[in-house]
Amino acid sequence: MPALCRDCFHTLQTARRCTACGSPRVTAHPELFDLGIAHMDCDAFYASVEKRDNPDLRDKPVIIGGGRRGVVSTACYIARIKGVRSAMPMFQALKLCPEAVVVKGRMEVYAQVSRQIRAMMEDLTPAIEPLSLDEAFLDLTGTAKLHGAPPAVMLARLVKRMATELGITGSIGLSHNKFLAKLASDLDKPQGFSVIGAAETADFLADKPVRMIWGIGAAGQASLEKAGIRTFADLRRWDRRALQDRFGSMGDRLYHLSRGEDTRRIARDRPVKSISNETTFSDDIADPDLIDGHLWRLAEKVADRAKAKGIAGRVVTLKLKRADFKLLTRRTSLPDGTQMADRLYRTARALYDQTNHPKPYRLIGVGLSELIPAEAADTAGDLLDPGAARRGQAERATDAIRARFGEDAILKGRALR
Repeated sequence: MPALCRDCFHTLQTARRCTACGSPRVTAHPELFDLGIAHMDCDAFYASVEKRDNPDLRDKPVIIGGGRRGVVSTACYIARIKGVRSAMPMFQALKLCPEAVVVKGRMEVYAQVSRQIRAMMEDLTPAIEPLSLDEAFLDLTGTAKLHGAPPAVMLARLVKRMATELGITGSIGLSHNKFLAKLASDLDKPQGFSVIGAAETADFLADKPVRMIWGIGAAGQASLEKAGIRTFADLRRWDRRALQDRFGSMGDRLYHLSRGEDTRRIARDRPVKSISNETTFSDDIADPDLIDGHLWRLAEKVADRAKAKGIAGRVVTLKLKRADFKLLTRRTSLPDGTQMADRLYRTARALYDQTNHPKPYRLIGVGLSELIPAEAADTAGDLLDPGAARRGQAERATDAIRARFGEDAILKGRALR
């Protein structure tokens, strides 16, 4: 059986240890050198970056998040052993792991490391489909002749290079399609390298729970269980028409995935559908002046991201979560779209004023959708607001000064609320 040492990249026949370097990190599989679709997922990415940059955190449970009222962005594996999970309310995470060190996320740093990892991937293949800052699909099919080594070897080299040069570890899933590659990357984290071959697909999936299907949330799982579907084998007993009748368009997808079939190609650059930013307060906020300051900061962050991507949005969305966790969403359309913080803020503020401020809020968010090229936006002007053009010019000038002297070179007074 073909085998690979993930430390020295020596290829060998099945062995418990590498015959060249003695490492026990040997991956063996009948189709190891025939597969080319991979999913790379960094191990507890944000927490790993924080531990890399602060060695004092290395052996401590680390949670990335903010305040007792926020949620967990991610947690290191020490904290995960205690039950801490992403999206868990922070107060619950700290009950499970009171000794944890809570670190506020540094998105600009994580984005920089992500770009470095992406550059390493680009050395292997141009067929890369990022899913987030810390994970991506790669198609290395047909690259063996180019690199002088099969995809499995190049993927092992990739994660070792990440660890050596960046101090970040990752797990690899290797298979014959995207669905199985992503599923494989979760099988042996952290620092795993798992393979699901074509010949074994049906048997491998048979007893696995359907919750492993990417995109099946709690509601979807409950719906499947109500139909008596708990495993892939259960799902396979339904014919295609019955699944379509019961679950609509999702039924067809379930039919194919239950058989390990996934014909989606790895798309290098999927279009961005929306841009948003939100914040969760440490204490519920009802004061409109404080809310106003947060609205401006959120609008500025969304606008900065839109400008960086050269896009704008026709639809502005305001998201509000009350103290009782009831979620309110308000949106409005702009005829020409915008990427300007001032216009985005004023539109979001108008949406906020329409709510009549019934109760304190624990979360607010601002977003842009129905995205268009920046050149097509902010062209109509506003007859009811003759100062809009002047403020737009001032904002462009402010952007230029910040680009030269830093983000804190100019601050608006409302940003200090």
